[in-house]
Amino acid sequence: MLTLAFAAPLPALADGFSACLDRLRAQAVKRGVSRATFDAHAAQIKPDLSVLELLDAQPEFSTPIWDYLAGLVDEERVADGRAMLERWRDVLQKVEERYGVDPATVVAVWGVESNYGRSLGARPLLVSLGTLACMGRRQDYFRGEFLDTLKIIDEGHIPAERLTGSWAGAFGQTQFMPSTFLRLAVDFDGDGRRDLVDSAPDALASTANFLRRGGWKSDESWGFEVRLPAGLDISLAGRRNRHAMSSWIARGVKLADGDPLPAGGPDRALLLPAGATGPAFLVGRNFNVIYGYNAAESYALAIAHLSDRLRGGGEFRTPWPTDDPGLSRAGRRELQRLLIARGHDIGEADGMVGERTRKAIAKEQTVLGRQADGRASQRLLEILRAAGNVSAEDRGEGTTHD
Repeated sequence: MLTLAFAAPLPALADGFSACLDRLRAQAVKRGVSRATFDAHAAQIKPDLSVLELLDAQPEFSTPIWDYLAGLVDEERVADGRAMLERWRDVLQKVEERYGVDPATVVAVWGVESNYGRSLGARPLLVSLGTLACMGRRQDYFRGEFLDTLKIIDEGHIPAERLTGSWAGAFGQTQFMPSTFLRLAVDFDGDGRRDLVDSAPDALASTANFLRRGGWKSDESWGFEVRLPAGLDISLAGRRNRHAMSSWIARGVKLADGDPLPAGGPDRALLLPAGATGPAFLVGRNFNVIYGYNAAESYALAIAHLSDRLRGGGEFRTPWPTDDPGLSRAGRRELQRLLIARGHDIGEADGMVGERTRKAIAKEQTVLGRQADGRASQRLLEILRAAGNVSAEDRGEGTTHD
């Protein structure tokens, strides 16, 4: 049985939360959840108010596209992904035969979503979704996800104690929401359970099924990098604004290496994630299918680019429009180690640039007379390397704590 260790809320809040859960019992039964399952788990849940803060939080730190991709598609993730392609070759071949999605794309989703099953999220789903089902905005939506989580448990797919994930309820090696799990997850290892947490075959096949159901075309690429002619009307750009290849050819668009575009083929849209001076791409329907997995063009580009790298492709030919590139995870870990050595309390050097790391960076930037934007950049890493391990305390600045 799952034990949930959260601080008890105020009595009035606890009473209101319990009453809310009690009202959901009938809805759970209508969805096919047994009363025994509902009562056993609902009785243990105490609300986690921190998820309400995350629900309402406005992001204070905007990640440039070159920083975003530097952390998601680095040499480490490419090497790990190629190892996973080899390790799961037989399974991935069968997945492709059944669902028509190539191994590199499936493994790229796996790599970006959970670092190949290593980072699943630590928040108990029943706590997060139970809280969001009874408090805050979008209660109707989260109520459905909460009840679907109970249905997953009741059907015996995944035990409650293994259902941990993001604050909003995504879970498993390829991060499905509970409702998506019930619609699209598959039992690919044949054990009678659909398990996205502890079964890589189930997770990989379920991802392929998601993409297939989204309209994946096995005979099309997601797209490719291109070179734009001077003076091209960039109002033509936009993921939904597809044109025939003949139209792009007539406008002087070429492949990134300068070769002519292929004639014919599906219509493509022009994507300019950093404006007209950065890398440009012609993308097709498969790019939109990837976008449907997590509705952000930067996310879809990360998946697409990682899949190309796993097939042996290289970096984009056109550089990002910045003189201060982003850091890989290895570079971020090095930067964090330097920050720790300089007296900043940021926790472990794990390559994840969170609030404490950004605050420490901003403090160093202030000392250096630079804009205190909290950005982990190549230039800052080089400056701190050259400066050596001089602590903030030694410089009379004190340490950073959260």
